[in-house]
Amino acid sequence: ALMFIDLDKFKPVNDTFGHEVGDLLLKEVAKRLQDCVRGSDTASRLGGDEFVVLLLTIEEEQDAVMVAEKIRHALNQPFELAGYSLHISSSIGVAVYPEHGGDEEQLVRNADIAMYHSKNSGRNNVKLYQPGMHEDSE
Repeated sequence: ALMFIDLDKFKPVNDTFGHEVGDLLLKEVAKRLQDCVRGSDTASRLGGDEFVVLLLTIEEEQDAVMVAEKIRHALNQPFELAGYSLHISSSIGVAVYPEHGGDEEQLVRNADIAMYHSKNSGRNNVKLYQPGMHEDSE
């Protein structure tokens, strides 16, 4: 399964506390992501405030959603950095192989579409990709 994670409320952190604190926050987010997944899984930053997580093996779709909820909960906890208590949340889209894409490109695209649905439905939640989301996002 592949997760596309976008941090909510990250830009105000940079604007209010500066890019140095923003960079520290991104490093702490990466640590929390790694703590939420197994050693065989991969968490990496795409750029800006976007991350992807690749779950190498899952039994069923709901397993990926449970890990995504664990990540969402972990990122909801305050970050204590540079004397500040920072609060962010995340919008997470999940796509599962092979149901939601037969190759890496399609999985990333569909997880990204699911993430936009997550953002558009109030942020700070997890959406599993569903066929038909394409039409809604255009």
